[in-house]
Amino acid sequence: MTVRKRYQHESVEGVKVGRLNAGINTNFIVYRVGDTLIDTGPSNQWRSVKPFVQAAPVNQLLMTHHHEDHSGNGARIAKLCGITPKAPALAYEKLAKGYPTPLVQKIVWGSPIPVETQPLQAREYFSDGSEIIPVHTPGHAKDLTCFYVPEKRWLFSGDLYIAKSLKYLRADENLTDLIASLEKVLALDFDVVFCPHAGIIADGKTAMATKRDNLIGMCAQAQSMKQSGKSIREITQALLGEEDMLSKISRYNISKGNLIKEALAVPL
Repeated sequence: MTVRKRYQHESVEGVKVGRLNAGINTNFIVYRVGDTLIDTGPSNQWRSVKPFVQAAPVNQLLMTHHHEDHSGNGARIAKLCGITPKAPALAYEKLAKGYPTPLVQKIVWGSPIPVETQPLQAREYFSDGSEIIPVHTPGHAKDLTCFYVPEKRWLFSGDLYIAKSLKYLRADENLTDLIASLEKVLALDFDVVFCPHAGIIADGKTAMATKRDNLIGMCAQAQSMKQSGKSIREITQALLGEEDMLSKISRYNISKGNLIKEALAVPL
């Protein structure tokens, strides 16, 4: 287990860790601003995350949502730094009690470790006084919350961005909500996006808009093909290709077909 890459943008530092050095979803970037950490990295990467945490005092940990790559080291950081992490109120029960994860997620990120949290407030702050506005952005997860920093024109996007185009969707994701959440953040005044998978995106607002447009375009294509009598499988093959190993090893919890099914339900 090694640090894959380090990031720096103004006062933001980041460290990329991951079991596999391939694919945007097998790696994870933990960000730090002063004495604040944004998300925790997966539990199976603690040996790489711990030195980054110990490099400077940490007085605040903000988590975007409950998924194990974002929260997996929350309990360890809390103990190491003597703090109580802050997370969306909707995440409290899953973070406190733990939750079952599919085998493929355990292999890539490890299992979640239960952690007590306190709810995010309407306004949080970095140590330099910069205001952080939590923005609820469901779709990928019901509790997903981005962190908007208006003074800096930054957006810590959790899993709202990930990539400009999607090929897969988890069975519990809601594409209608995801597109609405993209529209919600696009109404904000930001430039730089800090994505824990794709990295630091300087023209982040344009990238977010491109993702929204690509999703809406795919939904329109899928719905047009459905109206012409095509089956979900035929639409999936035409727009995204055959289901591959990721779909099979996840038992279709993560699949291309999930994305097409959701695309057909999006109101246009």
